[in-house]
Amino acid sequence: MELTKEKTLQNETSFHYTTDPISHTLRKEDLTKDKIREIVAKRAAKEFKEGDVVTLGIGLPTAVANYVSPDMHIIFQSENGLLGVGKDQSGDNIDKRVINAGGGYVEATYGACFYDSQMAFTMMRGGHIDATVLGALQVDEDGSIASWIIPGKMVPGMGGSMDLVVGAQKVIVAMEHMSKGQIKIVKKCDLPLTAYKEVDLIITERCVFEVTHKGLLLTEINPLFSIDEIKESTGANFKIAQNLKYMEI
Repeated sequence: MELTKEKTLQNETSFHYTTDPISHTLRKEDLTKDKIREIVAKRAAKEFKEGDVVTLGIGLPTAVANYVSPDMHIIFQSENGLLGVGKDQSGDNIDKRVINAGGGYVEATYGACFYDSQMAFTMMRGGHIDATVLGALQVDEDGSIASWIIPGKMVPGMGGSMDLVVGAQKVIVAMEHMSKGQIKIVKKCDLPLTAYKEVDLIITERCVFEVTHKGLLLTEINPLFSIDEIKESTGANFKIAQNLKYMEI
């Protein structure tokens, strides 16, 4: 990790936090897969504007729809042909004909419409999606993303991620900060790229990075973690926002 001209990572106390630490009893040991999913999805849900059309990737990003404020009118699109995706369905009283791109059962909201894959990808490629939330295997400090294959492993296909990442107006990566001890935010992706320099925001359970033309900017941090811990678990260079905020957990 290189030091920046603005600040040094060792001088953590020089940064001004714009919010006080959230009162909580959560410990690092409590960060289960489900809790991480909740923290990341809740934070990602705050990135939308009134009236946005949003496409969610499979996996963790599908949970984002569950945390959008009921006062917000957000239209979720699924690349398999549904405009008006609602919350996840579970239990016995579900319509098994309505699924998202990951095959999970979802609600169709009032006014939803169904269409074929050609129309779905025309929407994505044509710049009609305001924001997309995707998972990733790697993201680098330039905003490049690798999300579709690990060489040597079987994969069903690249899906619509390449179309989404280059077509959406805002690209948000929502993922675990590390996977099985492996660093996922790196200086330069070494896995096959999904897209080059297209990511705008990276949200993990540990922090939030904004991708700028000068590289990564740390804007929010989970109060359970220190800046040194973010440094140790991040392979990319980053600068720290002057008004660093605490994430809500």
